[in-house]
Amino acid sequence: MIKHIVLWKLKDTAEGRSKLENAVELKRQLENLNGKVPGLIFLEVGINLLESHSGDESDVILYSEFEDRASLEAYHVHPEHQKIVPFAKAVRAERRVLDYEVDHL
Repeated sequence: MIKHIVLWKLKDTAEGRSKLENAVELKRQLENLNGKVPGLIFLEVGINLLESHSGDESDVILYSEFEDRASLEAYHVHPEHQKIVPFAKAVRAERRVLDYEVDHL
């Protein structure tokens, strides 16, 4: 199984919306992928509850699980995922990604 985690720090305003409005919209769009992408086992999106004074926090997290690397690669080019990419790029100030494989003994 492959775990795919993405953290976004959003712009204060973008696309005519506030950071929170864009976080809610990004969450909605990502959660809409459930059941539409083969090999996607689980997908969860969270919005940060508190804003610290350090500025180190992220605003939105995507936690997802895929059957294997091929499923993750197929997800990246899947038409439903590609529909989200322009919006995500327009509202983000920063993005971090981590993909790792879980070995089950």
